[in-house]
Amino acid sequence: MNTLPTLRAALAASALVAAATPSYAQDTIKVGVSQPLTGAVAASGTYVTNGARIAADIINKKGGVLGKKLELVIEDNKSNPREAVNSAEKLILKDKVPVMMGAWSSTFTLAIMPKLMEYGVPMVVETASSGKITTAGNPWIFRTSPTSAMEATAFGKQLDSFTPTIKKVDFLSVNNDWGLGAAAEFKKMFEAKGVAIGRTETMAPDATDLSAQLAALKGTGADTLIVTSGIEQLTLAIRQAGEQRLPQRIITTGGSFPEPLLKTPGPKGYASQHLLFFAPWEVQRAKYPDVAKEYVEEWNARKLDFAGQTEGFRGYDAILTIAEAIKIAGKAEPAAIRDALWKVKVKGVNGDVGFVKEGPAGKESGQNEPNIYVVELKDGAVTVK
Repeated sequence: MNTLPTLRAALAASALVAAATPSYAQDTIKVGVSQPLTGAVAASGTYVTNGARIAADIINKKGGVLGKKLELVIEDNKSNPREAVNSAEKLILKDKVPVMMGAWSSTFTLAIMPKLMEYGVPMVVETASSGKITTAGNPWIFRTSPTSAMEATAFGKQLDSFTPTIKKVDFLSVNNDWGLGAAAEFKKMFEAKGVAIGRTETMAPDATDLSAQLAALKGTGADTLIVTSGIEQLTLAIRQAGEQRLPQRIITTGGSFPEPLLKTPGPKGYASQHLLFFAPWEVQRAKYPDVAKEYVEEWNARKLDFAGQTEGFRGYDAILTIAEAIKIAGKAEPAAIRDALWKVKVKGVNGDVGFVKEGPAGKESGQNEPNIYVVELKDGAVTVK
């Protein structure tokens, strides 16, 4: 018996059935997410990822995008630039995502950027602040977070509100693109305001003891110490500075908040100030309180760490932005989404999201202009300035 025709017929019928049966991927629109879920800055990456999940769930409950649900494909970049590149290649080549969100750190983001150019996939940058990200000539980059220069400029407008007056500043910065870039921009701003620059100390991204750096800063005569790093090191720096009775006021940059100090405060009476991009303690002060309230209520309903909202909103606003771009594009294709990102106007937790051009002509990246808040933390209580 010749079974070949029968086999061919069976295979053909099977192929028709498979083609007629929509797969999960065909019923969803994938969005790649690269965040540090383990390693030195895992707390921040987890907060951002939780915010992204909340946004996707809310969007999906309201009908999704283009009649399909958003599917977040989440990869851990392990707080490492090489792993960030690996995560991007997996998302693009294996998971076939048409758009990405990432990658928290400037160092991780800069490592990924050549791959976005190579494969032609847009990425919404929700956190990284290095100026190089939007001036390098990568037209696939759209950043919703502020640059360090923007943050320094915004802070400069509030200098007169500090008592006692800021006259001399020291710096303690994580030794990477983010920390060094932030220190450079804040120094430039302070010098323009006539504030003296004192000593600069750096810390490795995975350092778990900062007592030597803080001891070196103790006798400089500065009245203020600017600290730039993730949650883990901010918490450590403030605790150890309090233990050493460092005389400088501490001001942290970059939008991270030392959440552990809410539950277990440092030495009594020791205060620190923090530059944030969302202050969940006073939701009504957000530009769009209804948007912020929806985010906060869902965050709290999931029993996530309250202060994590100060970073989680980044993932939330970034996914809102991506969803709007897909809607404008009318299809989930990388080039179409990139073109549509220039047209988005989103009401986010931080405020308005829309992009202006930065970088060399013809290869501009998109940069948003976020809002910035100053909050004070003292004895486990927070005051929004």
